[in-house]
Amino acid sequence: MTERLKAESLPELETRLFLEALHQRYHYDFRSYSRASLTRRIEVAREALSCATISDLQARLLHDPSALHQVIDALTVQVSDLFRDPAYYRRLREEVVPHLKTFPSLKVWIPGCANGEELYSLAILFEEEGLLGRTIFYATEINRRALAKAAQGIYDISRLAGFSANYQAAGGKASLSDYFTAAYGGAAFHRRLRQTTVFSEHDLATDQVFSEVHLVSCRNVLIYFDEALQHRAVGLFADSLVRGGFLGLGAHETLRFSSHGKAFTAFCENERIWRRTATTESRDG
Repeated sequence: MTERLKAESLPELETRLFLEALHQRYHYDFRSYSRASLTRRIEVAREALSCATISDLQARLLHDPSALHQVIDALTVQVSDLFRDPAYYRRLREEVVPHLKTFPSLKVWIPGCANGEELYSLAILFEEEGLLGRTIFYATEINRRALAKAAQGIYDISRLAGFSANYQAAGGKASLSDYFTAAYGGAAFHRRLRQTTVFSEHDLATDQVFSEVHLVSCRNVLIYFDEALQHRAVGLFADSLVRGGFLGLGAHETLRFSSHGKAFTAFCENERIWRRTATTESRDG
């Protein structure tokens, strides 16, 4: 231990102790997140809370629980869009949905749902394909405030032009305006889109599988994890999916080098969509 501590720079030591304190005090585990991006986000938290050093930030967090929300907001990423990467949703509509239609009922898990853009994208797609009424969505997120925003489904009206363009490029069958009501500078997506959604806190670093599902759509989340945590998360996805179920990842994420890769076969690899195989040996390696 002594040799390892001596090899660490002071900022590295402060960062490690800060993450350990966050985990021990509040049970948020960021210790296995990619250190490069996490270091930048800790700096954002430090500046937001006007702390001179990371050690000061740690002391503030330990002695002032009200600071927790600002820290978690800084450490988590809520950057998304409705129908982000439209080609992904077009492939879901054209290639995956025909298989999902063979199931009498469906469950869909959206880990790291952020402010809900991915949830509403899938809900709209499923409604247009006649699946919304027999689907339960599980929208999970480590950030409580982001989860609350997702449950509200209200977005700044300035984002609607981009949302609409993505929707059309993703193969939308109507007008996006059919799905929200605009007023007072905001767009509130209709309640029917989330009436079968379960919003829940879930941490891919520490929590377990909670339901058997037919589709996991976890996009642009794994890129923030180190290799060990990516391994754990993909294992959870494999364990949660029914045989023949589907996994969708972000544009820069892959299963190609994952030890859990044998639990999946490439379905639309260009759009990062895999299918769960029959094997149950997902946790080897």
